[in-house]
Amino acid sequence: MSDRSADASKPAHYATVLPIIGAIAVCHMLNDLMQSLIPAIYPILKDELALTFGQIGLITFVFQGVASLLQPVVGLYTDRRPLPFSLVAGMGFTLLGLLLLAKAAAFWVVLVAVALVGLGSSVFHPESSRIARLAAGKRPGFAQSVFQVGGNAGSAIGPLLAAFIVVPFGQGSIGWFALVALAGMTVLWVVGRWYAAEGMRRMHAGRAVRAGHDLAQARVVLAICVLIALTFSKFVYMAAYSSYYTFWLIDRFQVSVPQAQLFLFLFLLAVAVGTIIGGPIGDRIGRKRVIWVSILGVSPLALLVPHLPLWPSVAVSALAGMVLASAFPAIIVYAQDLLPKKVGLVAGLFFGLAFGMGALGAAALGQIADATSIGHVFFLCSFLPLIGVLAVFLPDVKRL
Repeated sequence: MSDRSADASKPAHYATVLPIIGAIAVCHMLNDLMQSLIPAIYPILKDELALTFGQIGLITFVFQGVASLLQPVVGLYTDRRPLPFSLVAGMGFTLLGLLLLAKAAAFWVVLVAVALVGLGSSVFHPESSRIARLAAGKRPGFAQSVFQVGGNAGSAIGPLLAAFIVVPFGQGSIGWFALVALAGMTVLWVVGRWYAAEGMRRMHAGRAVRAGHDLAQARVVLAICVLIALTFSKFVYMAAYSSYYTFWLIDRFQVSVPQAQLFLFLFLLAVAVGTIIGGPIGDRIGRKRVIWVSILGVSPLALLVPHLPLWPSVAVSALAGMVLASAFPAIIVYAQDLLPKKVGLVAGLFFGLAFGMGALGAAALGQIADATSIGHVFFLCSFLPLIGVLAVFLPDVKRL
């Protein structure tokens, strides 16, 4: 039985609960919206507190480090001891972090504030991914895609709100976004009640029905290592675009800053489309096939981008972003199929890696750009999707 037919064997009471999936996606949007405020307000913090660039980098390190390292720990703990209302507590940490950041008058207070926001994120991602899986029924890929596209939307909206609210009204206006956290806590309380009742029943029923798969532990470990390598390929490639695409367009094609921002928006829009379609396609044709196509299959497009004229380059970049983005929902669900009793650990591990690899990748690429050129960075990154050839080592997941 393949990973496609495995879903079809689930009990009939595994109906897809769209309101819960929608609620988790909305809360993911709110969570990532609040997270994205932190880098958006760096110029304000630098001026108000007279920070150095080194201190700005340390803020990013603390925020991303807490969010990245604690997610697998939270996921592993809640795999063993489910906490239906932990998401409310996690959003509460974010609320406290925002209030503290709004009043921060010293650098160390800023570090404590962003650590609290990172802590909230470390609780949110593994547990909300678990709930999306529980509410998915026979459509785990679909649920994971909807959940992730909520985060994409929040990351895009956050900087816009910072530009229209925080920049004109100053550091203190960050505290207004505590209302966003409060709204998220209200929704997550309702979700937690569903999790405590129906979600826990589904979890226990799933454990009784789904004993595991026929893969040896060594093959599972190898497959997880391959998925980590593919995640590295995806998120470092995406970091090049999210951080440096506008600079590359301006340098190579002499476009204006507004034009470059528009092209970045088109790329990010294509990424959102790829995220939303990747999961449902995986439900239909199998997660392994989606991973193959989305990562290795994007290689010809990626290799073409640095050598094309402006409009073909923009179009092919967007297409490559869409195809590559479809991989992550499939990777998460495929990894959860490999470790069906450690759904939270898997979500925490891969979301944590996404945070960490994106941040480290952006920093490393910036150093390479300083030492060489921004064009050289995009030339090097065009080879990253070739790592997708490692997908040949991914096994078919057959249920016992």
